Amino acid sequence: MITLKSAREIDAMAESGALLADVHHHLREFIKPGITSWDIDAFVDELIAKNGGIAAQKGFEGYKYATCCSVNDEICHGFPRKTKLKNGDLIKVDMCIDLKGAMSDSCWAYVVGDSNEELDHLMTVTRKAMYLGIEQAQVGNRIGDIGHAIQTYVEGQNLAVVRDFIGHGIGPTIHEEPAVPHYGEAGKGLRLKEGMVITIEPMVNTGTWKMNVDDNGWTARTRDGGLSCQFEHTLAITKKGPRILTSQGDQ
Repeated sequence: MITLKSAREIDAMAESGALLADVHHHLREFIKPGITSWDIDAFVDELIAKNGGIAAQKGFEGYKYATCCSVNDEICHGFPRKTKLKNGDLIKVDMCIDLKGAMSDSCWAYVVGDSNEELDHLMTVTRKAMYLGIEQAQVGNRIGDIGHAIQTYVEGQNLAVVRDFIGHGIGPTIHEEPAVPHYGEAGKGLRLKEGMVITIEPMVNTGTWKMNVDDNGWTARTRDGGLSCQFEHTLAITKKGPRILTSQGDQ
């Protein structure tokens, strides 16, 4: 079922999203060579709790951690672990916050230490693809307009959009209808209405879009070992256009 949010509910989700964005900004300084994703998870969990929030992913469908920390070829749902991050690693940190019952969900990608041309290109394209999708999140447009904008741009940059994981509605629970694919045909699919709150979260690979899932049943990684990047915002559909709820200035 799709729930339409009131202005009050959207404002509450924006407060949750502001906290989430603040956590990501802190991670910019925290992430460096030699730390582990286990350290990142503990840091995030403590920072969320200190500010009155709940790490909503903990316990969701049996998941045990405050974050998903996916490194290099891992597309999503990477478990935090005690392996040290190396210079040049690409890590995606995805989290969901419940602040007084209001949900927000966002993923940012970070280069550990020094970047390179391939990483810069992948991150730039993935971030821009997310914002191109967000531009299509207008009252009266269709879900397919979002996916088409993302897919067309990404494939034009000789990269690939993951098909198996998509955006979704959010609030009052983490995952709700509608499904929001990052590929598709313009003018097709569900029509967007004022009050919908959704995530747009393209996962972009350097090689094939196809994936495998690890034996843990959660972690997805590229089938060919190529790099994968993800950026995600939670946003509300309003009469004035998309309102991003998980942003505190530019990423």
